[in-house]
Amino acid sequence: MPFEIIRADITHLKVDGIVNAANETLLGGGGVDGAIHKAAGPELLEACKKLGGCQTGEAKLTRGYNLPARYVIHTVGPVWRGGDQGEEEQLRACYTNALEIAHAKNMESLAFPLISTGIFGYPKDLALKIAISVIGDFLMQHELVIYLVVYDHGAFALSEKLFNTVKAYIDDHYIEENFESIRMESHYQKSVAYESEMPYPKSIIDEATHKPSKPSSAVQRRLKNMLKELEETFSEHLLRLIDIKGKSDVEVYKKANIDRKLFSKIRGDKDYKPSKSTALAFAIALELNLDETKDLLKKAGFALSNSSKFDLIISYFITESTYNIFEINETLFAFEQPLLGINK
Repeated sequence: MPFEIIRADITHLKVDGIVNAANETLLGGGGVDGAIHKAAGPELLEACKKLGGCQTGEAKLTRGYNLPARYVIHTVGPVWRGGDQGEEEQLRACYTNALEIAHAKNMESLAFPLISTGIFGYPKDLALKIAISVIGDFLMQHELVIYLVVYDHGAFALSEKLFNTVKAYIDDHYIEENFESIRMESHYQKSVAYESEMPYPKSIIDEATHKPSKPSSAVQRRLKNMLKELEETFSEHLLRLIDIKGKSDVEVYKKANIDRKLFSKIRGDKDYKPSKSTALAFAIALELNLDETKDLLKKAGFALSNSSKFDLIISYFITESTYNIFEINETLFAFEQPLLGINK
């Protein structure tokens, strides 16, 4: 997927480039900086000495040496001084300048740590929001696989307000699976009983004879269209929705956090079977409402369930008309759920 939050050791990633949260000397330090220098070996330090340091917000490039990554992009994040000393602009510049270097070197994959959240003291929830905003904007214009790497769950912090709001929504709507199955069975039995009493829609019953009458041409057309839509595959339904919503292919697959190759595969194969994550990613990209989302999922053989925290989180954002997939993935990660847009 183009952008993914992962829990990993950044020095172990086999990517084109990793970003080092460095200090202004570029001569190594603690945290991520120290770990990268240790893994890369002494040649990295010698290369950094030749760079003459780095100002806050700037970024400079070296080779990766003993790292699995080919390159290291060194950037210096701001020290948190309360938020009114230009820290946000400087942190944005770190991500922007690192991304520009990666683009200039034709990198295909890049991994970031959460810059400035260690000894520099930047609040993790604010730093995360900035990282997602800058990376998300960049990916709307460029093709690049980007990882935001957190070493452990303690290094990740969702906004407390958002976390509590989503948690309350889950608590209010969550239904235990066994209870839900009993309720659905009861509903099914009632539906069967009703249908046995009224085998035909009222609109096509002859009120004088109480026998089926021939549907009008308008009803026949509606039935024909309904049957045609029922026969649509997921791919056909998705492409029709893109046209209806007046969006371009590029806009949709980028907003869905899906790469171009996968979208081309979906477009070229009318019988393509997506993962639930991919189907929901397209629902978010197309800004579908809850009913439209359920229809799209049905084409892929899935449904939304109130016994799934993953499904409830997606439902929450759709009912709130919040369709930024990176913000949604931020929340899914915080609740330890799968992310949207995985290329399957």
